[in-house]
Amino acid sequence: MTKTVNHWIGGKTVEGASGTYGPVTDPATGAVTTRVAFATVDEVDAAVAAAKDAYATWGQSSLAKRSTILFKFRALLDANRDAIAELITAEHGKVHSDALGEVARGLEIVDLACGITVQLKGELSTEVASKVDVASIRQPLGVVAGITPFNFPAMVPMWMFPIAIACGNTFVLKPSEKDPSAAMKVAELLAEAGLPDGVFNVVHGDKVAVDRLLEHPDVKAVSFVGSTPIARYIHTTASANGKRVQALGGAKNHMLVLPDADLDAAADAAVSAAYGSAGERCMAISAVVAVGSVGDVLVEKIRERAEKIKIGPGNDPTSEMGPLITAVHRDKVASYVKGAAAQGSEVVLDGTGYTVEGYEDGHWIGLSLLDRVPVTSDAYKDEIFGPVLCVLRVDTYEEGVALINASPFGNGTAIFTRDGGAARRFQLEVEAGMVGVNVPIPVPVGYHSFGGWKDSLFGDHHIYGNDGTHFYTRGKVVTTRWPDPADAPTGVDLGFPRNH
Repeated sequence: MTKTVNHWIGGKTVEGASGTYGPVTDPATGAVTTRVAFATVDEVDAAVAAAKDAYATWGQSSLAKRSTILFKFRALLDANRDAIAELITAEHGKVHSDALGEVARGLEIVDLACGITVQLKGELSTEVASKVDVASIRQPLGVVAGITPFNFPAMVPMWMFPIAIACGNTFVLKPSEKDPSAAMKVAELLAEAGLPDGVFNVVHGDKVAVDRLLEHPDVKAVSFVGSTPIARYIHTTASANGKRVQALGGAKNHMLVLPDADLDAAADAAVSAAYGSAGERCMAISAVVAVGSVGDVLVEKIRERAEKIKIGPGNDPTSEMGPLITAVHRDKVASYVKGAAAQGSEVVLDGTGYTVEGYEDGHWIGLSLLDRVPVTSDAYKDEIFGPVLCVLRVDTYEEGVALINASPFGNGTAIFTRDGGAARRFQLEVEAGMVGVNVPIPVPVGYHSFGGWKDSLFGDHHIYGNDGTHFYTRGKVVTTRWPDPADAPTGVDLGFPRNH
């Protein structure tokens, strides 16, 4: 029997009232296993109202109370990491070890939120004038919303809500309708940890739910991770409605390989960064830029490794890569490979038409490797979001950096070299928000912030880390004068304060 995923509003499951449902498939089999309720405007309003009611007390709660609940949630999350990973594998398709890694990265941000007291300390200056003190404090915003993608259904929400609620906000999450169950499991664990009803809510749906969150007057801030066109829309629409916005968009991450690089290490890195999680991640390396004479050797080393990757169901411990999320997405990814030769690329590996015995209806695609890819080709210009690696050739370091900087995206990038001077130049000259030196996927740890440049980020704040704390709070400066009781009144002074 098909399972139904409903909403989580005010601390409990609320059955969808719209009568509209979306299908959730098992990517390994292609079978519809779940249906998810799509929220109406009224249901989104109910979730926001529950969050607003909860904020009246949660926003005034002590830091000690918030930390205590988050520590309990962290313990529950750790104890249930396998169960959450199984939900991710069943609905997203990624292999179990990859799903466990996703939960572990989410736990990093929960760790950060448990210690949020340090970030919220504020500042104090005494005696800025005679008997005058000035204090800077940070206060929560109120109701905030998160709109998250299918590729990391547990991790990306945990990049948002732990910090938001630790800062005293209440949260409404709209997860991807393609794999909604992980979000519901997280909601249950938060409730078990003692989070008051209404502090965390989940509504499922499509553009109707998203647009209502973007325009709702009680939603003060919106966090988003997804494709660049939608990120631009989220930023434009929410900003026009007076909201604070952080909208993380797409990517075309480059890996520059210099002639002095360890080519075995570079090839290992390229394969793991391009094909891990089936390429469905915004930090995937999708373009390798080979400098000088290393291209032929590097491409051959990548090909040898890629051909050995075992593709299969995510719940098979021997599988190294699973299927794509939907058949529609699989076909779109395949179209870039099928059209690559006509646009000037050399197709070294063609993963289209791949199937797994016994799972013929799954959303399968093999690994594809394209060499000598022109910068004018669709395979290079677009974010494919699948296991397709493009290799481009340049003659010099300078030409490689210029190629990378010409991209409209600026999420992450990497350089592989043994030359410290070249690496230092690269990290300063390249136009991207996250840089790896002999590290192919430079996702920052929780206490540093994650975010790109150019068309990879819309808004002023990166996500989590110090930027996350600043995004979910607003500053207030308090100037105080307490005259000494022995001082006699001196009359009214309508001028500016005498600071000097």
